[in-house]
Amino acid sequence: MQRHSQWVDTSDHQRLYVKTWGEPERPALVLVHGYPDHQDVWEAVISHLVQDYFVVTYDVRGAGDSSVPKKIKDYRLERLCTDLEQVVDQVLPGRAFHLAAHDWGSIQAWEAATEPKFKGRILSFSTMSGPCLDHAAFWMREQFKQHKAKFFKQMTRSWYIAVFQLPFIAPTAWNFFNAERWGKMISQLEQQENLPLNQNIVKDGKYGVNLYRANFLPRLSRPRQRFAVCPVQAIVLKKDQFVGPDLIDEMPKWVEDFSRVELNANHWAILSQPEQVAHLIHNFIQQKLTAAT
Repeated sequence: MQRHSQWVDTSDHQRLYVKTWGEPERPALVLVHGYPDHQDVWEAVISHLVQDYFVVTYDVRGAGDSSVPKKIKDYRLERLCTDLEQVVDQVLPGRAFHLAAHDWGSIQAWEAATEPKFKGRILSFSTMSGPCLDHAAFWMREQFKQHKAKFFKQMTRSWYIAVFQLPFIAPTAWNFFNAERWGKMISQLEQQENLPLNQNIVKDGKYGVNLYRANFLPRLSRPRQRFAVCPVQAIVLKKDQFVGPDLIDEMPKWVEDFSRVELNANHWAILSQPEQVAHLIHNFIQQKLTAAT
């Protein structure tokens, strides 16, 4: 696949490493990676999309080849949303685009998809394994009051969030990983061999912990009412061991044009089932393009 790379300098003096794929005159599609990944995690999916779209990916701050902020507050959702804005302003100046994201990429993409200034610019949003933290907070409060079993079921899936709040243990633990060891864990989780390896796993894991520290407690303790400014498709990974499908139940309250599809896959479906993921993203975009004409 032919690709081009460039750097985007942010307003708070970070550098984001950006790649583009395909022909610029095609509809634009921005893909945002999760944790502990960087943008290369999308390459297998991109191979099934590049014939139809001009694809944009980037290493979020603290991941891949992008720079690493020194302060935890520099990983807040508002800042991550500004990063996305500055990437598209430089790479897609004046253009509307479709958006798809996975895991923490999805959490931060929700910040943009519920931001009024993106209304009319984000044409569609496909979300995988990453809810809006504000929506999740409202859902958890309701479940704790009325359905405690669902609440505690999701809490058992999210045990790692508490661990990531530990100031020393969480970052240091990533020093014991390497690409092969992490790859073996992902292969066991996905029940599939020879998946792409993350050669940058130590950096991606160590610094990405700050995403959790900067955002979970503020958002879960003081949730905001955030309504989507674009059509949203939730791709529900039925075997996901980290994000339960029950969280999806909250989304229609906040999204006027909402779709839900299911994929019989685990958390890293973008690695283990890239063609199916690409197909779902493509179908949703085409539905919205058809509806707009």
